[in-house]
Amino acid sequence: MTMGRITFYEDRNFQGRSYECMSDCADMSSYLSRCHSCRVESGCFMVYDRTNYMGNQYFMRRGEYADYMSMFGMRDCIRSCRMIPMHRGQFRMRIYERENFGGQMHEMMDDCDNIMDRYRMSNCMSCHVMDGHWLMYEQPNYRGRMMYMRPGEYRSFKDMGWSGMRFMSMRRIMDM
Repeated sequence: MTMGRITFYEDRNFQGRSYECMSDCADMSSYLSRCHSCRVESGCFMVYDRTNYMGNQYFMRRGEYADYMSMFGMRDCIRSCRMIPMHRGQFRMRIYERENFGGQMHEMMDDCDNIMDRYRMSNCMSCHVMDGHWLMYEQPNYRGRMMYMRPGEYRSFKDMGWSGMRFMSMRRIMDM
């Protein structure tokens, strides 16, 4: 398995103190008081604007982010990050119209840019990720706020703190 490597910098343009990370980090404040730029050397990461993988989430793949806050429209610095393991093999996820796997169900094995157009589904309130790692987006065409889903059962997005958020498109996280 390929290890990811991300380096965070206190200031824009990779200036100031830095912290290199190769795994999950629930609270970066013990390493850096602030973070305004980062460089992903390898792998993919989700970064969060609150500690313990909470708050708004942003997907980062290999590349340089000299001023990610203006790039992503973020109001707060990165406070935690999670490395996304690369998945080889098939991808499978079941999406459900209602909480607790109720209502319409559709099994997905590839990206879907609009669940309304493809499945005539106006809402997705629970899901079961069987294989692979996925990004779910609040708007069609992979836009708006996003949520990282790893294998597991997600019975209620509302109970997970995403009330009022609807997921309208989904994409597999693949080795880029």
